Amino acid sequence: MAFYIGVDIGTSGTKSLIMDERGTILAESSAEYPVLMPKPLWTEQDPEQWWLAVKKTIKAVVKASKLKKGDIKAIGLSGQMHGSVFLNKKGNVIRPALLWNDQRTVAECEEITRLAGGRESLIKMVANPALTGFTAPKLLWLRNHEPKNYAALTHLLLPKDDVRRRLTGEFATDASDASGMLLLDVKNRTWSKELLSKLEIDPSILAKVYESEQVTGTLLPDVAAELGLSPECKVVGGAGDCAAGAVGNGIVKQGILTASLGTSGVMFCHSDEPQYDAQGRLHTFCHAVHGKWHMMGVTLSAAGSLQWFVNQICKELSAKRGADPFAVINEEAAAVSAGSEGLFFLPYLAGERTPHADPMARGCFIGLTNKHGRGHMARSVMEGVAYSLRESLAILSQLQVPVKEIRVSGGGAKSPLWKQILADVFGQKACTINAEQGPAYGVALLAAVGDGAFKNIEEACKATIQVVDRVPPTKASQKKYDAAFPVYQQLYTSLKKSFTDIGSL
Repeated sequence: MAFYIGVDIGTSGTKSLIMDERGTILAESSAEYPVLMPKPLWTEQDPEQWWLAVKKTIKAVVKASKLKKGDIKAIGLSGQMHGSVFLNKKGNVIRPALLWNDQRTVAECEEITRLAGGRESLIKMVANPALTGFTAPKLLWLRNHEPKNYAALTHLLLPKDDVRRRLTGEFATDASDASGMLLLDVKNRTWSKELLSKLEIDPSILAKVYESEQVTGTLLPDVAAELGLSPECKVVGGAGDCAAGAVGNGIVKQGILTASLGTSGVMFCHSDEPQYDAQGRLHTFCHAVHGKWHMMGVTLSAAGSLQWFVNQICKELSAKRGADPFAVINEEAAAVSAGSEGLFFLPYLAGERTPHADPMARGCFIGLTNKHGRGHMARSVMEGVAYSLRESLAILSQLQVPVKEIRVSGGGAKSPLWKQILADVFGQKACTINAEQGPAYGVALLAAVGDGAFKNIEEACKATIQVVDRVPPTKASQKKYDAAFPVYQQLYTSLKKSFTDIGSL
């Protein structure tokens, strides 16, 4: 039997797993690393931390599986999207990578839009407007603010693709992850020569684009020896974490949507043809399914909002030995009625992307009274994230995109309460599947396809992924949330100017 490794290089840590060709997981491992915040709303990471975590977790799952090195045939890579790894001609990292939730590039987004000939022209070229999280604005920021580093730049890679370079020596990416750079002609799945020319970017700094299941190289002999693998072990294109997570949830055909509660929140639906939101509120990217696309909306701080609440507001819970702070918070939130007795939370801790695309937006508790306690605040965080995701669902409905089933995933979906809140806010069943590993599982399946274990990723998902639970909405709670949702939407409109004023202080 053949075996496959899936690796997900996330924002807070890396997860690796090993599975057999039937999709059964033999071992898992994870390793954490810090996010650097040199200024408010700036986020960076040292790519060396990713590499160390990848090696540690792969070695751990190889050891735990007790397999022979030749049994492991291929590796799939997933990673946080949009991040920028800047390399010089020697292959050395020039500076820390700017991450997907970094908001320093407002001026560069305006510059790109102007050079492209306006917002509509830009969307025609690369299917999306310029947003601060994307990679192209980060490249221009380097050119504008660190000209010496820009002069030394030879290669620009995404996080997972820097790991690929270290594994195989190859400079390669896949169409799904490349879509988030704002430099890809998404319709034709190749770099946009037109936009690159307008931005005066040398295309030689960009990696070769593959489909997600295609083999991009094999392990370097010294790396294979260190990891306990064969140098014949293949590395496939893989996918950005959103597309990889969708594959890991079986979102490989129309009508099924995934709501992911990771650090960010993602509403993701498959599309057989490229579909566009003319207002640019939703992203249109290439899917990890060969020759297919997807649309998605993004909440920048989803489970990350609850993580912030626990880490910063409930520090005493984390300090208690033997106590799981998230279990305590969930219990307290569950004791509060739907709607948190009039308390709202806007989850804009790192600005926001869908539907507002506003890097100046700020997180808020609104409606506090002396009746509200920690449980109310915790529940309102969960509800605020759910409302934010519902905004993406509402746009999909406006665009007449069919959504017959919603599958929830990510760390936040492990909370029964949060899953129920999602069902109630969406007004649809919240389904979960038999695999909880998301992106790492998705790219392990892509590795199996690339090795020939399955004809395509659709066949792989059909053979390995099944819905195991369906949580229906509660009518009374759904009614409350339907009434509260327009109030939530109005809050951003009312505060937008204030957010801008706050940012200028």
